Amino acid sequence: MTSRKGTLKKIGVASFIMMASVFASRIIGLFREMTIAYAGGAGGGVDAYQVAFIIPEILNHIVASGFLSVTFIPLFSAYLTRKDEKGGWKILSIVLNTFGALLFFFLLMAFCFAPQLVSMLAPGLTDPALFAKAVRMTRIIMPAQLCFFSGGLFMAVQFAREKFMIPALAPLVYNLGIILGGLLLGPRLGMEGFAWGVLLGAFVGNFLLQYIGAKKCGMQLSALISFTHPDFIKYVLLTLPLMVGLTMTFSTEILLKYFGSFLEEGSIAALNYALRVMFILVGLFGQAVGVASYPFMAKLAAKGNMDELNRLLNATLKFLILVIPVSVLFMVLGREIVFLLFQRGQFDATATQLTSQVLPFLMAGTVAFAAQTVVVRGYYAVQNTWFPALVGSAAVVISLPVFYGLMHVMGARGIALALTLGATFQTGLLFALWNRKSHNHEGHTVYLFFIKIALLSMGIGWLLFNLSRPLGHIFNGSTIPGALAMCIVTTTVFIGLFVSTGVLFKIEEIQLFTKKIMARLKS
Repeated sequence: MTSRKGTLKKIGVASFIMMASVFASRIIGLFREMTIAYAGGAGGGVDAYQVAFIIPEILNHIVASGFLSVTFIPLFSAYLTRKDEKGGWKILSIVLNTFGALLFFFLLMAFCFAPQLVSMLAPGLTDPALFAKAVRMTRIIMPAQLCFFSGGLFMAVQFAREKFMIPALAPLVYNLGIILGGLLLGPRLGMEGFAWGVLLGAFVGNFLLQYIGAKKCGMQLSALISFTHPDFIKYVLLTLPLMVGLTMTFSTEILLKYFGSFLEEGSIAALNYALRVMFILVGLFGQAVGVASYPFMAKLAAKGNMDELNRLLNATLKFLILVIPVSVLFMVLGREIVFLLFQRGQFDATATQLTSQVLPFLMAGTVAFAAQTVVVRGYYAVQNTWFPALVGSAAVVISLPVFYGLMHVMGARGIALALTLGATFQTGLLFALWNRKSHNHEGHTVYLFFIKIALLSMGIGWLLFNLSRPLGHIFNGSTIPGALAMCIVTTTVFIGLFVSTGVLFKIEEIQLFTKKIMARLKS
């Protein structure tokens, strides 16, 4: 019991560090999107900038840079457990050099064939000027993937040592780099200035700082390349399904831009702005908890303690389900939130209307996106990367007709709804199959808790929606003071309803969450 409390305390500290980092990153990310919105609005230039990320994201996916913390940590931690640091640094060098060389080759090929690849991946982008901009910015952003890959390994080293502070700085510096590039170079280069900022932020935040952090952990690199090392082969087998599988985050970005390219100019931009607002909650609730809890989940799995792992997973998911009522609040205040965040400069009232119409359909999927970050880590903790990759890929393929149909019927809102339906189906299926495979006998309590919170959130949403009508007559939502007043009043009422609901219906998770927030505010 003492060991379990100690583990939960460590998770709490790590979660707080990562949650603070993710929250700060999302806030800075919002300033990044606000800067982009000011410079480009919801126009074709921003569409081209977003399309420029497709090929780099695919290259990043091929070498599974985003999964290094869940594939490399178990292998590296095994060396630390055996007190064999020399062996750990050796496998680190082999993975870094071998996959780094592979990524460099793919980058070179993609750089040469960028026009053909952009045409294939964004077929609806037919305007010659916008197409040329997308190709040029694609080539500028590409080298950043080397920084993400190597920096991901350096972060994995720090996570394995239970050091979270320097990795927590990576997204902050990355976003600041983008903002800096846009502010300094934007007046002369337009959206291309932001592309150069991507490269700057990736180098400083994801490579340089993480290299320093890993060196502080004693990292020792050597010029080794090996295709036959047993743990390199094991790493490849663990990583391969993540390379070929269509994960939720990856498919979301690609499908949004692919189908969005067929819609009117500015649709990709509007979908992206709405997605970033939704990702604030996903990051704050899901990503931070998922990243912080994974090393502890991996240790429980290594010990074969599946009962404890399931209890940890169930408790974490119940916490994440509390994002539903917050999502409802964002739905009710959608227009005011978009207006306050983005409507300035080139981002006009038309762009606000388009983005706010898309936002509710994405907010409905917040809990699915947040929960997925934790559910898949259960599979990764037991070193089963093939199963979630296959399930995820199948779910994406099944959803393609849904995207196509809803796009034609509802436009940008249809793409947003398709993303939500796909995320909900994939996360629900993965958790149901996990319960069967791991004999999670208490998994049903998560479903019951989800239904309870969803029903209560519908009631809260109905009350808030009916409150917003008279508030619209009192405050002018087309002005910053009026929109801000509506948000403050509605949020205050929401907090009262949220807290009182926890007390009235004796929902332990809401009461505990409220107590933790109050304790943090007092300290």
